[in-house]
Amino acid sequence: MKSKTVKLTSKKSFLSFYLDNFTISLSHLETKNIEKIIDQLVLLKKRKGRLFLIGIGGSAANCSHAVNDFRKIAKIETYAASDNIAELTARINDEGWDGIFSSYLEGSHLSKNDMVFILSVSGGDLIKNKSINIVHAILYAKKIGSTILAIVGAGGGFTKESADYVIEIKTERNELIIPFAESMQSVIWHAIVNHPKLTS
Repeated sequence: MKSKTVKLTSKKSFLSFYLDNFTISLSHLETKNIEKIIDQLVLLKKRKGRLFLIGIGGSAANCSHAVNDFRKIAKIETYAASDNIAELTARINDEGWDGIFSSYLEGSHLSKNDMVFILSVSGGDLIKNKSINIVHAILYAKKIGSTILAIVGAGGGFTKESADYVIEIKTERNELIIPFAESMQSVIWHAIVNHPKLTS
């Protein structure tokens, strides 16, 4: 997803504009949805299931960071589908871009005992041809019977429609969807992994 240039409509400084709108976006977070995801992760931890994080671009970078926190702080066996660049590029070369995550999950022997956690700005869209690899990953996880968690940008696309538990990052400014969604992913997973339900 391409970032749009922010155009100020007043004399307010960019930083004030950005931070004021981030605060508004933060206030729209539905904490009950975060709590639901925490409760699902508690169940995953108890049954010793695995967590697979999937994201593209900035969200992929967030997945890499989150793997460390879920493993080290929350003590959940966690993997990011984009972390092994050799496997990722081999799958792109041999199987195409669209199926890289679904084939990764298949190769990891994903089961209904595991969970898939999607971090995405657009959430994927078959009609608009956006993040199709995320769409295929969700379809595969649903076929297997794995629970799907997600943090998505405003709108949420296919992921919002299909995941079992979703946190949507809302914003009043469309040009800020990408930076706010990717920033909020980090805010939320840090809150999750440090929650007493997962650290005790």
